[in-house]
Amino acid sequence: MTLIKSISGIRGTIGGGVGEGLNPLDIVKFTSAYATLIRKTCTVKSNKIVVGRDARISGEMVKNVVVGTLMGMGWDVVDIDLASTPTTELAVTMEGASGGIILTASHNPKQWNALKLLNEKGEFLNKEEGNEVLRIAEAEAFDFAEVDKLGSYRKDLTYNQKHIDSVLALDLVDVEAIKKAGFRVAIDCVNSVGGIILPQLLEQLGVQHVEKLYCEPTGNFQHNPEPLEKNLGDIMNLMKGGKADVAFVVDPDVDRLAMICEDGKMYGEEYTLVTVADYVLKHTPGNTVSNLSSTRALRDVTRKYDQQYYASAVGEVNVTTKMKEVGAVIGGEGNGGVIYPASHYGRDALVGIALFLSHLAHEGKKVSELRATYPAYFMAKNRVDLTPDTDVDAILAKVKEIYKNEEINDIDGVKIDFPDKWVHLRKSNTEPIIRVYSEAATPEAAEEIGRQIMKVIEDLAK
Repeated sequence: MTLIKSISGIRGTIGGGVGEGLNPLDIVKFTSAYATLIRKTCTVKSNKIVVGRDARISGEMVKNVVVGTLMGMGWDVVDIDLASTPTTELAVTMEGASGGIILTASHNPKQWNALKLLNEKGEFLNKEEGNEVLRIAEAEAFDFAEVDKLGSYRKDLTYNQKHIDSVLALDLVDVEAIKKAGFRVAIDCVNSVGGIILPQLLEQLGVQHVEKLYCEPTGNFQHNPEPLEKNLGDIMNLMKGGKADVAFVVDPDVDRLAMICEDGKMYGEEYTLVTVADYVLKHTPGNTVSNLSSTRALRDVTRKYDQQYYASAVGEVNVTTKMKEVGAVIGGEGNGGVIYPASHYGRDALVGIALFLSHLAHEGKKVSELRATYPAYFMAKNRVDLTPDTDVDAILAKVKEIYKNEEINDIDGVKIDFPDKWVHLRKSNTEPIIRVYSEAATPEAAEEIGRQIMKVIEDLAK
């Protein structure tokens, strides 16, 4: 059994003793701490908190505990029930609520669940706020409401449609062009909330032919829910049969978007953001942002339009903070996370799908042909295991010194930018390892530069 408390929320496997897994007692404690923080910090004059969840088997149980606790803390709960993460984010601002809690463990397997915490803007808490929630929870420094001040409960199932309406209303979403193109689309929604909202979105975008795979929101995920190639054999085989022009795959909470070409080959999740950014930049010049571990292709595409690319530390809240700072028109993460400020500051697969199909309709190319228009990079992901007494920070500082003649970024670990490749070293917060991400023009070159730097780390650790 596992329970992980971090600044972004509480995550764990269902069951076990107190402090061992995600169980009702820990859920009450953490929800109460969040409710206390929001009461102290919220600038909106509202007594509402929105709660949404993905289709996990444990979702109903977790939701009931969270809802009851919020009411016990004096908050009025708006329960939007089965809803994607971006839907819940949008619901917070549409309701004028003081915050929101999303019940989802994102791409983790079915035994996991989590509470993701939002502020009044429908955005994730920052580091200071997250740490304060942890402190309050640890100290159990919360007061429950007296009987006349208990919160109310309201169920509202209109937000899926409101989310779709907001996507259709975006200036760059060209419903007419999509309709005219007559696309055949396949989707794999891994038995979660994507199976509810994506068919509705595609129908309203004018897509008449949709092949559905695993769209029943049972929470019994038919494959590992992370949208990576090794987990997507079924939909890749479906595409090889020539049944569709493109396939869209989402994770259980629909904030990540992977795509498959008409020939059954992966589009590459790093290229979801790159492609959408190309379309956005063509129509709205401006800056772009992705995290340090994302592909260099976004920088290349941004410079093609004579605009400026910026890198942020890893983590959605770091990306959105940087985007606001530099006024980015598009940004996100290389794991298929598209953040489009014209909609909202959160990763949103619905926005990604609508913008991608608009771009595809305008370009008039096959999906594989569109993919071939972007710079080809390949990524390798490795790790170096160290002993608990290793001074990881000292090793990273020495690596920085060794490669000081290259372009170095140290806002999050150490990233070394060579002219034709890069390596990003990040230490884990929970175990003695250094993650080594590398990218180059061929898979072999990406592995090779990664191995070289791993050897340097191993030598330094001796």
